[in-house]
Amino acid sequence: MDPQDIAFLIISGFKKHYTLFQNMTVQVPQAFISQQWATIERISKSRISHYDQRVQETVNILKLQFPSNHICDNLWHQVKQAYIQILTFHPQAELAETFYNSVFCHLFHHSYFNNDFIFVSSTKQGEPLLPVEAEYRSYFPVLEGMRKTIEQMFADAELQAEFQDLSQDIRQLQKAFLKQAPNTHHQHFRMRFDILKSPFYRNKSAYIVGRVVSCSGVQPFIIALLHHPNGKLKIDALITNASQMSLIFGFARAYFLVETHAPSAMVSFLNQLMPSKTRAELYNSIGFHKHGKTEFYRDFLNHQENNNEQFSIAPGTPGMVMLVFTLPSFPYVFKVIKDEFSPSKPFGKETVLARYQLVKNHDRVGRMADTLEYSNVVIPKALIEPMLLQQIESKIASNITQEDDFIIIKHMYIERRITPLNLFLQSASDEQIEHAIRDYGDAIKEMLSVNIFPGDMLLKNFGVSRHNRVIFYDYDEVQYLTDMTFKPLPKTSLDDLYSGQSLPSCAPNDVFPEQMCTFVLTNPKLKAVFERFHPELLLPSYWQKMQRDIRQHITKHVYPYPQCQRFGNHNNKKGTL
Repeated sequence: MDPQDIAFLIISGFKKHYTLFQNMTVQVPQAFISQQWATIERISKSRISHYDQRVQETVNILKLQFPSNHICDNLWHQVKQAYIQILTFHPQAELAETFYNSVFCHLFHHSYFNNDFIFVSSTKQGEPLLPVEAEYRSYFPVLEGMRKTIEQMFADAELQAEFQDLSQDIRQLQKAFLKQAPNTHHQHFRMRFDILKSPFYRNKSAYIVGRVVSCSGVQPFIIALLHHPNGKLKIDALITNASQMSLIFGFARAYFLVETHAPSAMVSFLNQLMPSKTRAELYNSIGFHKHGKTEFYRDFLNHQENNNEQFSIAPGTPGMVMLVFTLPSFPYVFKVIKDEFSPSKPFGKETVLARYQLVKNHDRVGRMADTLEYSNVVIPKALIEPMLLQQIESKIASNITQEDDFIIIKHMYIERRITPLNLFLQSASDEQIEHAIRDYGDAIKEMLSVNIFPGDMLLKNFGVSRHNRVIFYDYDEVQYLTDMTFKPLPKTSLDDLYSGQSLPSCAPNDVFPEQMCTFVLTNPKLKAVFERFHPELLLPSYWQKMQRDIRQHITKHVYPYPQCQRFGNHNNKKGTL
């Protein structure tokens, strides 16, 4: 085949992927308006797996032309150059580069995974491929006044539904801006609004994302929209706090569903609003998690080039399923499935892979860390501490190959590094302990609300993020809540023990909530705090009720912002939404 023909074949595969991806996304606004939550969930899951399907289709076509994994160096140098030319004015060029990488890496040996053949470095590094203005609209209150300007903002969002009381919502919005961001209180002719054209959808909420530009500077904001009980729309909250905005776009939440023609422009705009977020995190947050992996890997390579440090075993209790290691100054951990599990883990590698994929596809409600999955990761042995190298060679031997001075890890998960909860509590103040244990219980409840049973609830499997939120990150025992059986702990008397009468047998999915304090909260101080805030979690009846609610499609809406931010009725904890 001619190099240009191959390049056009790959870009055609990408075009099909992106077109179908956006076609799924454009169905979401109508599903939101009609409250078809199952449809939104289905679309969200489909988008996650969609990329791999399109890559495989393109690979299959190319394999007919290249039946072996032997590469013709000169041909593929020319293919890459032809592809670069095609991307000169392509609005999704950075995503198309990642698609090219995926196709090539399916075809050839990892020794060719360098910038001569793939896009290790982007040809579009730095600036967005289209002006940032391509993704947002600007509004000028000087022209029509503040109220009409805000009304026009919501009209342009094309939410396709009537508001319950938009005038009242706008009054509350203005009051909230004045309270939360007093620097935005300027005369209407001394400011403008920049609003991303497309609303961001996730679960039962829609979000308007933008900024106020005034004489005082720039104030980013997010407006949260929900359904009123009568089915009409209402503004539920205004979020201007940088930390709260970061949590809404956080690594422990499901990806947003949002339409975009120029992802690089959208990410650049979001990065201006949330400069603490990396580009990788922002691409992940809007659903382009495959390109997020590419951006992350470039950050990782850049970190290695600029820091003289070695990989080491991660702090904390060693895992029974995963070997976990890290770079001291890099805020992520690397997890590899061990060859042999502890006897207390009666399952194998395929089960672990399936459970991590379950979490990837699921609503993580801000309580389960996202994972990046990589294959054939090459690490120089010189960058691995001797103790870790010994662990790699003894604990994950089947998952590595060694070539000269390199270790190639066949399969790896990467997660944001957070402080293990058990370690955090060792040096925490009484106030910090109380907050962490309360949030630990809240995390469990929120996972239960979306039909996730975390399985192993030991404190070492949870961590504390930089926002002081408790996040779950060990998924090898995750199952659906509705697959479990919750029972009261069998009562035994001394006579039973002396007579040798055996306890009732336990099925694999039997759970005794009363044992949480026996095995998880062995410290009396922690137990007392937990019992004060979450006594219901020690009762089988609570877990059984959560199961019934899920089976009856009664779901609790988990708000990604504090209750005090909500407009009106702040005490409505459950929110029947």
